[in-house]
Amino acid sequence: MRYIPLSESDRADMLKRIGTDSVQSLFGLAAHSDAPRHLLELPDPMSEADLLVHMESKAENNTRIPMQRSFRGAGAYPHFVPTAVDQLLLRAEIFTCYTPYQPEVSQGTLMAIYEYQTYTAALFGLDVANASMYDGASALAEAVIMAVRIKRKNKVLISNLVHPHWREVITTYTKYLDIELVVIDDSQKGIVDHEKLATSLCDQTAAYVVQNPNFFGNIEELSYIRDHLNKYNALMIVAAPEPVAFGVLKGPGQQGADIVAGEGRSFGGSLSFGGPALGMMAVKKEYARMMPGRLVGKTKDVKGNDGYVLTLATREQHIRREKATSNICSNQALLATAAAIHISLLGADGLRELAIRNLSVTSYLASSISQLAGYSVLDDNQRFNEIVIKTPVDPAIINKKLKLANYLGGIDLGEYYPDFSQHMLLCGTEVHNKKSIDSMVKVLSECG
Repeated sequence: MRYIPLSESDRADMLKRIGTDSVQSLFGLAAHSDAPRHLLELPDPMSEADLLVHMESKAENNTRIPMQRSFRGAGAYPHFVPTAVDQLLLRAEIFTCYTPYQPEVSQGTLMAIYEYQTYTAALFGLDVANASMYDGASALAEAVIMAVRIKRKNKVLISNLVHPHWREVITTYTKYLDIELVVIDDSQKGIVDHEKLATSLCDQTAAYVVQNPNFFGNIEELSYIRDHLNKYNALMIVAAPEPVAFGVLKGPGQQGADIVAGEGRSFGGSLSFGGPALGMMAVKKEYARMMPGRLVGKTKDVKGNDGYVLTLATREQHIRREKATSNICSNQALLATAAAIHISLLGADGLRELAIRNLSVTSYLASSISQLAGYSVLDDNQRFNEIVIKTPVDPAIINKKLKLANYLGGIDLGEYYPDFSQHMLLCGTEVHNKKSIDSMVKVLSECG
């Protein structure tokens, strides 16, 4: 595309037509605009060399907390990612964030996505996985809409031990749809309250949404939930913010889940101030055509060689809008490729060892804190990565002290669960060793 510059007369004519007198006022940067004054006081133009020095001086003000000093999980977990992941990700045949629009000439990208789909389906214990979605929260919201579309019923039950932010995304997605969301309070038990679930189910229930491991880090027994849902022909949707857990747990599909929506950042990703994330989705085979996004398949060409194709693409760019299963117009192909590389480097045995390491760290973290005066671990449920602790003082005070010692503390549960005003959610993964846990626990002891 050629670059055609504007002349001053062209610019003046365009501004006149849209009713403004300057480019500054168009972008809200004029002296009379509502923009804060300090944003308008920009420095004079700099050379590239001077600008780099200026930006580096600004960057020196950043505070960096090493991964082993971060104990905040809640859906974004610190994990070690092998250097080989980023190096292999740079290969030209797979380095893209898009599912290709001309798949026949993008075999490297399609092959990587196909491998990712295979790993995702195996990890979740289901038949089919899509080419990825934006993030775990939006994938879960799409799963809810998908369940309503499959069952043609409009009531969806959700455990309040599903990540609060994920529940907010579901609410936003379904706000203007004819979907009734019913949240069941399971927080007192720390796991699904089966009596509440049984009494909340009815013939109009399309699906039940449960997280495993749940927001408190506790492991749910999904097969018991399946028994309740069978009585009302309802689907089980499982949210999986930490798929590393399935290195030691059965995949949700093996325990009766119909749809699993997960967050894949733990494989090949990074925290990076909250993003980017990787939405994972897998379903039973009979629901494949109802699944949003794209699906890469494997076939043979006319010479009998393996070839990769877009098997399903039921989004509005490919078919009539009223026939589309979603308006998702892209996906996270680069992060999906990173996840596939990371999982392939781990292998089945490596994934299991990683999950066991996480279990061990969580156990040590819980036992160390339970010995502190004024602290207690909330319950004795089986857990993965996270624990809920009762604190002797407000969690905000503890987090402030941890920050001064260059630690990132846990989540104040009182922000999301009013009955847990003096409770904190802490996370431990394989990046935490005995030394980092002991020194963090020492800071906690000073707040007791």
